[in-house]
Amino acid sequence: MTTESERSTTQTQPVEVRNNSEESRFDILVGGVPAGFSMYTHHDEGPSRQRIFYHTVIDEQFDGRGLASVLTRTALRTSVQEGYRLVAVCPYVARWLTTHRDVDDAVDRVRPAHLAAVRRAAQEQDGANT
Repeated sequence: MTTESERSTTQTQPVEVRNNSEESRFDILVGGVPAGFSMYTHHDEGPSRQRIFYHTVIDEQFDGRGLASVLTRTALRTSVQEGYRLVAVCPYVARWLTTHRDVDDAVDRVRPAHLAAVRRAAQEQDGANT
């Protein structure tokens, strides 16, 4: 699902961020061309639903356009709007959160259970790609 607020332009090409829930990731497209993604998995902790971001990639040909920031901001805001708390295992997302405070009240610290969930998700992803 993409909303107008999730669209921007870079070098006159439209930028779109989509939640690709079938692949458990947010995709970013530039002019309709895939430019990168941010992988996530889910973890339930008591009454809290958490979305754990663990890997973010922007293709080399799209470097230097601020796309990782656009992708991260949209993915985090969308996740909060969907009722998730956020866990940043991905180094880029964790670093981004130190300078962007708009979702601070929805961020949980990384704990061993989160790392175990990421390992399971990565193994599932590897199995799906073989």
